[in-house]
Amino acid sequence: MTAPSDPASRVPAHVGIIMDGNGRWAERRGLPRLEGHRRGAERLIEVVDAAIDRGVRCLTLYAFSAENWRRPAEEVGGLFKLGEWVLRLHLHRLSKRKVRFRTIGDLGAMPDFIRVPIQEAVASSRDNTAFDLVIALNYGSRQETVRAAKSLAADAAAGTLDPASITWETLAGRLETAGLPDPDLIIRTSGECRLSNFLLLQAAYAEIVISPTFWPDFGKEALEAALAEYAGRERRFGMTGGQVRPAASPSA
Repeated sequence: MTAPSDPASRVPAHVGIIMDGNGRWAERRGLPRLEGHRRGAERLIEVVDAAIDRGVRCLTLYAFSAENWRRPAEEVGGLFKLGEWVLRLHLHRLSKRKVRFRTIGDLGAMPDFIRVPIQEAVASSRDNTAFDLVIALNYGSRQETVRAAKSLAADAAAGTLDPASITWETLAGRLETAGLPDPDLIIRTSGECRLSNFLLLQAAYAEIVISPTFWPDFGKEALEAALAEYAGRERRFGMTGGQVRPAASPSA
């Protein structure tokens, strides 16, 4: 077995977070669901700052799923307004920290008041290299996979791609996360134990940490606890017989 390195040095390069529990947090306090979303939005920058300070290089946040359109229109509209507010309030601060902003998901269905500033943030931060902040908006991993498959099929039909030559790397290059490392760690808040159509292919060998904390209460300490749990694990990548890799660090 490979000797484990110092746990303090085992920091995941890419962390994905399913930010769950805003509504239940509010309901338990007799508050409107949108108040839970507002409090959750306030946590975003604290967690981003904490991730940067700990040496994480990429953070992907599941902000709005392709299935979230089924929620009441008032709640959906409120979520978009909160997203715009967070972006405009903190974009300059993120820029000072050299954060590169990008999105995954189908932005075409998003209202202009949130879609346009998001696209502007992506463009203005393109040359930043210290940290990648990826926001999953109108995102679903199955939908993403279908779009990638259609892209490959179109090339095969046009005669520019030999279907027999398709590998995982070929498919990964058509996913919306192309150019990013696969997530090392997926965190889900609120105690729910499912991936909910989030990075299903990319997270094939990710460690998963389920936090009992609702997202509005998930701050620096909760992130540190999840990173500590990750650091204590041995990543096997499907291997047996003692062939074990320690949890990866950003330089791995």
